Order: sequence, then structure tokens, then C-alpha cells
Amino acid sequence: MIADLDMEKLKSRDSREMARLARAVTEVGFLTVSNTALDAERVAGTIAAYRAFFRLPDARKAAVDMARTGSNRGWGRPGSEQVDPQANPDFKQVFDCGYELPADHPLQARGLSVYAPNLWPEDLPDFGDTIRAYYCDALAVAMDLLRAISLALGEAETAFDAAFDPPMALLRGNYYPPRPDWAGEKDFGIAAHTDYGCLTLLAADGTPGLEVRMPDGEWAPVTAGPGRFVINFGEMLELWSGGRIKATEHRVIGGPEERISVPLFFNPAHDANVATPGATGEIRAGDHLTRRFRETYVHLQHGAG
Repeated sequence: MIADLDMEKLKSRDSREMARLARAVTEVGFLTVSNTALDAERVAGTIAAYRAFFRLPDARKAAVDMARTGSNRGWGRPGSEQVDPQANPDFKQVFDCGYELPADHPLQARGLSVYAPNLWPEDLPDFGDTIRAYYCDALAVAMDLLRAISLALGEAETAFDAAFDPPMALLRGNYYPPRPDWAGEKDFGIAAHTDYGCLTLLAADGTPGLEVRMPDGEWAPVTAGPGRFVINFGEMLELWSGGRIKATEHRVIGGPEERISVPLFFNPAHDANVATPGATGEIRAGDHLTRRFRETYVHLQHGAG
């Protein structure tokens, strides 16, 4: 069963809610949470902004096509990602943006792709401001959750804080069209995968589509409308926590209706060591993400162009 938790109870450290959080994190790897600082109206407005972008003609979206870059910033066409090498490239579209470093930040000189400049469509002058504002507030919600998780697992509340300065957090708009007539058994909105990073804070429009592989191996649907977030965890946090936090496989096959979702992939700073506690070597968070991005984004598999 996927637990549905109340963020205000978690922030007040309600003992029963914290115990439910610990079970959800360690046993299932998925949960939902409501009553956050991002209410239904705010989420619906953000989804509407993404919908307006995805409805632009492809020729206009192409002005911010990430295939022209060496990073994951801007529009990803259908087929631009392949999360499962045994399946066909995913038929969804995406729009990605990330953390914007100040001009004088020391990491700027290193030219790291995980902190690449964002691309914003000129056709929608308010789009960038809307998405930036949501991104900023979503970061705060994600950190509140991570602090609650740390405490629920018996660690210091601020155990993760220093590692997220500055975060490699990626905000994405996903557009899943109705499942195409031509789609076969190897075609998905997004094929089965585990997330790569730390914590994912997913907002969605309420349309069904997301499925989670439960501990018994069966696929279970998870649906959440604006105001309720789906939370799951990535490979990095599973490693970082020594396996205590579970990264769980999930997918979107696609159905008769279009679907928009907005995940925030909340990841630590590039140089944060995310190796299993007690390990002799280091694993830099940025190296892990860069490797996984290169395996997934088609334009990074073959080089930008």
C-alpha cells in the first residue's frame, strides 16, 4: 500500500506520521503527500504553463531544443529519451530546466553540464518566470521532506543540508500524449526505470498513467491531482543511505487521455560524496548523474548536434 501523508504533520514531527513515513521510505519507496506550501491552484497554474508550451508548433519549440546543447536544458522531442535500453525511446515530450548559478559562483568556471544555462521560449514571455517561481518553492518542499526522512530514520534532521549547496535539482514538464495507435509492447510514455538521483517531488494533473512496481512484484497505479504530490527516491539516495531508502521501479504505458506531470528531481551538489557510508572510495553526485544522463538522453549518447 502507498501511504498518503500530511506535510504539516511531518513538519510538526507527529510521531505516528513519522513512523508511517519511515515505513513508506524503507518498504515501498513511494508515497504521496499533501498539505504542502504548494497548493492546488499553484500547481494547476504551473501545469497550465507547461501545457501552453507543449501546444506550440514543433517548429517554435525547436528554438529551445536540447538536442542542440550538450546538456539537459530545454525541449526534448518525442523519442529524445530511452530509459530502458530494451525498450524503444519514450514517446513523451519534456521540458527541462535546472539550478541557475550566480555569475560569480566558483562552479561557473568549471562549465559543468548539470548547471548549464536554462533555455526559455520567447513565444511565451511569462513562462520562465512562472516556472522559476515554482522551482524555487518546490526546492523548499523537497528539503523539508528530506529533513523529515532523515529524522524518521534516526539521523540528524539536517544531515543532508550541506550536501545540497548548490543543488543539481532538475525541474521537468512531461507531456504524455494519448497512447499512439502504432505503439507496441516496447513502446511507453516512459519505460520501466528507477530514478537516478535523490528525491523526486512529482506534481500531476490527475490523469491516470503512473504505475509503481510494488514489493510483491505487481504493478499498482498511483494517481494524484494538483495539491497532492507523489514522492519517490532514486538510485543515488539508495546508495547514499546504505540501502535503507528504496529506489522503486515505475513506468507510464500511456492511455486514452493526454497527461502532464511535473517532477522535481532534487539532487545534491555536484561534488557531494554519495558513496555508501563507510565505503573507502568516493562517488561524486555529479559524476553519477552525468553518466546516467549520457545513457538516457539520445542526443548525449551520440553527441550534441
